Amino acid sequence: MENRWSDRDAEVMVADYAAGGVGSDLALRVYSSRLLGADARLVLHGGGNTSVKTTVTDILGDQVEVLCVKGSGWDLGDIAPAGLPAVRLAPIRRLLALDAMSDQEMVNAQRGALLDSTAPNPSVETLLHAFLPHKFVDHTHADAVLALVDHADGAELCTELYGARMALVPYIMPGFALARKAHEVFRANPDSEGLILLKHGIFTYGETAQQAYDRMIEMVSLAEERVARANCGAKIFESAAIPDLIAPVAKVAPILRGLTAIAATEADAEPVRFILDFRTSPAIRDYVAGAEVARYARQGPVTPDHAIRTKPLPLIVEAPESGDLDGFRQRAAASVKKYAADYRDYFGRNNAGRTVPKRPLDARPRVILVPGLGLFGIGDSGRAAGIAADLAETTVGVIAAAEGLGRFESVSEADIFDIEYWSLEQAKLGKAAEKPLARHVAAITGGASGIGLATASAFRAAGAEVAILDRDGRAAQAAAEETGALAVACDVTEADAVVAAFDTVAQAFGGVDIVVSNAGAAWQGRIGEVSEAVLRESFELNFFAHQRVAQAAVAIMRAQGTGGALLFNTSKQAVNPGPDFGPYGLPKAATLFLMRQYALDHGADGIRANAVNADRVRSAMLDDEMIAARAEARGLSAEDYMTGNLLGREVRAADVAQAFVTLALARKTTGAVLTVDGGNIAAALR
Repeated sequence: MENRWSDRDAEVMVADYAAGGVGSDLALRVYSSRLLGADARLVLHGGGNTSVKTTVTDILGDQVEVLCVKGSGWDLGDIAPAGLPAVRLAPIRRLLALDAMSDQEMVNAQRGALLDSTAPNPSVETLLHAFLPHKFVDHTHADAVLALVDHADGAELCTELYGARMALVPYIMPGFALARKAHEVFRANPDSEGLILLKHGIFTYGETAQQAYDRMIEMVSLAEERVARANCGAKIFESAAIPDLIAPVAKVAPILRGLTAIAATEADAEPVRFILDFRTSPAIRDYVAGAEVARYARQGPVTPDHAIRTKPLPLIVEAPESGDLDGFRQRAAASVKKYAADYRDYFGRNNAGRTVPKRPLDARPRVILVPGLGLFGIGDSGRAAGIAADLAETTVGVIAAAEGLGRFESVSEADIFDIEYWSLEQAKLGKAAEKPLARHVAAITGGASGIGLATASAFRAAGAEVAILDRDGRAAQAAAEETGALAVACDVTEADAVVAAFDTVAQAFGGVDIVVSNAGAAWQGRIGEVSEAVLRESFELNFFAHQRVAQAAVAIMRAQGTGGALLFNTSKQAVNPGPDFGPYGLPKAATLFLMRQYALDHGADGIRANAVNADRVRSAMLDDEMIAARAEARGLSAEDYMTGNLLGREVRAADVAQAFVTLALARKTTGAVLTVDGGNIAAALR
């Protein structure tokens, strides 16, 4: 493991923070914390914690000894001084005299010792940091160390490797009891350079930030070398027999996404969907196709706090054979049902007899292992699914290393339950209300500019995961970076390109729930004179492309079995043709009836089809030059032309975007056209 400490970088950070009144101790704590957080082999997604003992001036001007420790909700990778709240050290250390204290008492004591009452909650391991005498303390869940401690002979392996340099602490759930035990172990080993917490992770300490960091890197490097010697390139997992031809990810993902959705409790409510994040590699495929995968993958997490994001155990399904997706669906459905039943049994066993019973979490998996393909992380958002997938990938590496040393062994089921249902851990996930389109996946064609870009922004703001499809790949990428969406280069006039684009969306998110078929262009010409070539070109983009997009989306929606929404941009030309706009209006009129046909044919699948009829929207199709020309032809100013409607208001791309969001949320509306034109009676429907 590379030691990334740089005296120059450390000095620069100290100088930069000094300008803002931050002392050198805290600046160096931030610097080395970020070094730890930058390496996924040490910590992931808020894992680990760090601290420094220093002196600050309180409001009375007195010098106070404090512990600056990582606060809840902060990640070591980008932590700032505000993420290391200061607690008065003296009252916190006095807690060591207690025989026991509850979690609530611990939290109250820590918050009561804060210098700033608005600061985040200090880490659940604050007391462990406080009870150690060292100035700087680092804690990580390093993969290589977990491979040693997650082993039936973990204590022996660590003693053999580290000797007296690292003291061993038996597994105890984080909190007051662990802090007291760690202090006891340190007092028995005062010359140690750190602590190895069995089934949990590693602490190192020192009188300087660099000393604590150097020790962490050295101890983890020793563990990495030990694991490498044991594995020596040998094959860890014996493979089970799987079909020669495996179905592609894009076909498997929507099936699994649909099966893991939670059925609505009310007849007219939406199912509770999840987002999927797929991962694969030779190492992952070896792991999921192992003959003993049910043994090693279902032992439990590699460090208990993973359970809040991955559940205690993954779901393992059968290999999806190409050509037998119906059979795969049936067997996977049975596996999902059994997983839910097993989870409820697990909850019942471990909740029984508690003075204060817990409320069960949902019984859906957060990781799915698919032999022949790889694994899926599952979450209520793309970010949450990505975190679950990251932790699952880490699990693969740790278990492979542990199995190379002998046999992987996690903590007990009761210990896992205590962590999964621990209120202090669940608090890390947050309780914010979900946005209206959270858990939904939206694909938007022509999404790189104008109405499409505005629609992508609106759907992201409403909580959806968004894929921007556009024939201009660079523009799509720029739009994706602006909105936080996925960019997919796609020429919707090419059938193969459309299928490939939706395969990409399904692989990225697990499927699709909403499609805004927006791509289009306005061909002009007097209908009695226009060439057939122009008409055909317009029909390719303004009608057949909509059909290709809808058809590809419906295939995924039906595989999911959770319904969906098809939204078409038809424009006012579909119902109110303008002079010399026949080449544009005719295919748009056909697309309007295409929408109604989808509403008719796929309503039974829970798929809604609706359209937006917009007019005079400033966009790529109606730019300033075109506006000026049309206004001049009518003897109007550009402003009068754009506001020439019953309300006298200009229609913007954002207005059309909001109409698409409204239709996406209208669960009981299908076959409808929503007009967004400021008022144009000639284009009004019934």
